[in-house]
Amino acid sequence: TASSPHRTFIAIKPDGVQRGLVGEIIKRFEQKGFHLVAMKFMQAPEDLLKEHYIDLKDRPFYPGLVKYMSSGPVVPMVWEGHGVVSTGRVMLGETNPADSKPGTIRGDFCIQVGRNICHGSDSVESAKKEINLWFKPEELTSYSSCSEKWIYE
Repeated sequence: TASSPHRTFIAIKPDGVQRGLVGEIIKRFEQKGFHLVAMKFMQAPEDLLKEHYIDLKDRPFYPGLVKYMSSGPVVPMVWEGHGVVSTGRVMLGETNPADSKPGTIRGDFCIQVGRNICHGSDSVESAKKEINLWFKPEELTSYSSCSEKWIYE
């Protein structure tokens, strides 16, 4: 890819999986032109979730968040593309779905912050950290998409 695009970590939370929205969320990132380089379907262990949300450990909702995130399968993914971290956040919508615009994933599919169906890295640095936490280097693929010349100038 031209001038090394960024990667971001996107995870579909248990509510997104239970509601059958996995395909729709993947579809939106694919249609945008982003490149899927890793994906798992898994039951996340609590220690992984505690580490993932370590920045929130002093918040009152932290134990409930970890418990909720381990309540069912999740779909962690790595997407690649120019501006993927910031654009991915825009595509997801605001953390609180009530503040999310129609057309965003949260604006279209959810109502309450505790059931906001997906997680997306909030910076290039946190994306690197989250990708390394959820995926081993050998689980990340590197390939060229035949559609690349139709997405990038």
